[in-house]
Amino acid sequence: MNKLKLRFASVNWKKEARLLPGYIIVTLWVLFTFVLLGWVLCASFSTTQEIFAGKATKFPTGLHFENYVKAWTTSNVSEFFMNSLVYSIVSCVLLILICAPAAYVLARYTFIGNKLIQTGFASAMGIPVIMIILPLFGIISQLGVLQNVMSNKIVLIFLYIGINVPYTTIFLTTFFTNISRTYEEAAAIDGCPPMKTFWKIMFPMAQSGLVTVTIFNFINIWNEYFISLIIASRNETKPVAVGLYGMINSMKYTGDWSGMFAAVVIVFLPTFILYLFLSEKIIGGVTGGIKG
Repeated sequence: MNKLKLRFASVNWKKEARLLPGYIIVTLWVLFTFVLLGWVLCASFSTTQEIFAGKATKFPTGLHFENYVKAWTTSNVSEFFMNSLVYSIVSCVLLILICAPAAYVLARYTFIGNKLIQTGFASAMGIPVIMIILPLFGIISQLGVLQNVMSNKIVLIFLYIGINVPYTTIFLTTFFTNISRTYEEAAAIDGCPPMKTFWKIMFPMAQSGLVTVTIFNFINIWNEYFISLIIASRNETKPVAVGLYGMINSMKYTGDWSGMFAAVVIVFLPTFILYLFLSEKIIGGVTGGIKG
């Protein structure tokens, strides 16, 4: 009881009062988001008739798990899901393997063109995708690689990597800059070469930053729409964003809205699970590197 009184006495109530409007706004936004997501989840277990009757949250006829089975098997959601999973995982792994060494060199070594390269990456982040995708599509079409399903998927992965390289490199450069140099100095005294120092010491120490940027890249690639709309013209190569758009258009004729909401939940689950289990890593990666 005394500890509780001391805690209340130590609270700066004037400061807390100034922050109160922010707390209210955040609370309202969280409640609004939960209500929307909860309604979509309930609609995915209801029938189309119950949704239009406003009974999606009451389940008068029970939970309809068949909506998920139908969306997964007959609406090509499984195919779109697996395509996006392959695109996201392969692209994220290759982005780390390419950008982590580049970011480490930019953060640790001074050479001619270092600042120019970093400025170029920062400038590239501000270029809209719509400015470059049509010229790229013209080049890719002339190469004739869109006729084959496998080559089409490889082209998409290549584009996802290229577009996300600037952001990933700049993010990791900032993270490596915040890591103390004492670890490298100790490794150099022990005779460890720079490349081995990076992979054995610095790369594992940057785990929180690597996880954070990987999650951000995964979400960006998973939700990407415009590039895949232009490049992926077949169901065998379409990711979830383009596939869901096609499903929404087909609702005009089929009217299977419950199946569509089930598909939306399926598509939303990977990013939600990632953030749920790795939220601490994300916060640690955003707030900076390891200082010592």
